[in-house]
Amino acid sequence: MDPVMQKIHDHARTVMGNGGSHGFDHVERVTSLCERIGRAEGADMAILVPAALLHDIARPLEKECGLPHEQEGARMAEEYLNSLGYDAGAVRIIAAAIRTHRFTTAAEPESLEARILSDADKLDALGAVGIARTFMRAGEHRTTMQDGINHFHEKLLKLPDRMYTKTARQIAAKRHAILLRFLLLMEDEIRVPVP
Repeated sequence: MDPVMQKIHDHARTVMGNGGSHGFDHVERVTSLCERIGRAEGADMAILVPAALLHDIARPLEKECGLPHEQEGARMAEEYLNSLGYDAGAVRIIAAAIRTHRFTTAAEPESLEARILSDADKLDALGAVGIARTFMRAGEHRTTMQDGINHFHEKLLKLPDRMYTKTARQIAAKRHAILLRFLLLMEDEIRVPVP
C-alpha cells in the first residue's frame, strides 16, 4: 500500500475502532471487494480505495448521536482528505460516493466508483459473512434470532437485484445462493415439532 493510502487506512481504523457488525474488519472487506470489482470494471483506484476506506468513518457518530453516517462521513472524509492535500476533484467524487453508498439512501450513485462502493458494501451483507454479520447485529441490538431471520427477508434477499456492476452481480449470485441455503436450513431447524 502506498504511503498516502496507508495514512488513510490508519486514520479510518483509528476513528472507527474495532468490533461490531460495522467494525473496521467490514471496511477492510469492502475495500478488498472494491479493489476486485474496480480492477474488473476499470475504476479509478485513487478515488475508489479512499472512498472504501472512509465510507463508514462516521458510524461511531451515528451510533452515539444519530447522525446519518453517510452524510457526516462524506463531510469528515472531505475534511480529512483536504488536510492531506489530496486532489480536490477526486475529493469531491470520493465524498459523493460515500454520501450515496448506503442501501437506504434515496440518491443514486453517479460515478462508476460510487456504484462499485455501493455494490461492495451490499456484497458484505451477503454470503457466509453476511450471515455472521446479521446475527452479530441482532446481538448488538439485543434482539432475537427471529429478528435476524426477518432481516434476511426485509433486506438481504433483495440485495442482488440492487447491484450496479456486472462483476458485483456475479459475486452476488453466488453469495445469494449461500443465504438461501442457510435460510432453508435455519427455518427447518427452528420449527417446533408437533407432538
